[in-house]
Amino acid sequence: MSATVPAAAARLALDKPIYTISVAAEILATHPRTLMMYEHLQLVVPQRTSTNRRRYSQRDVLTLQAIQRLTREHGLNLNGARYVIQLLRMLGENQIARPEHLADIDVSHVRL
Repeated sequence: MSATVPAAAARLALDKPIYTISVAAEILATHPRTLMMYEHLQLVVPQRTSTNRRRYSQRDVLTLQAIQRLTREHGLNLNGARYVIQLLRMLGENQIARPEHLADIDVSHVRL
């Protein structure tokens, strides 16, 4: 048996809704209301339980971390962050080198 995780299983693990809004907010060092605002802007859309409670996946958290890095460290607004993430993904898909000052932004698991 191989020690590597199949791509489908890894993708499923990234998308499994496991974090409550309070836990996600704590991981991201932000207020739950901020996460609600991000949801309203459709930067992330957490899955909902049968009782309508939000559940964030690891992919959601990674997406929000990329957004936070762009807004906090690079001074972009939320629309700018969305645009830069989309551009970085396109550069990666086309194997074009990204700007050096954005090398710290991981968009490999981001879905926007």
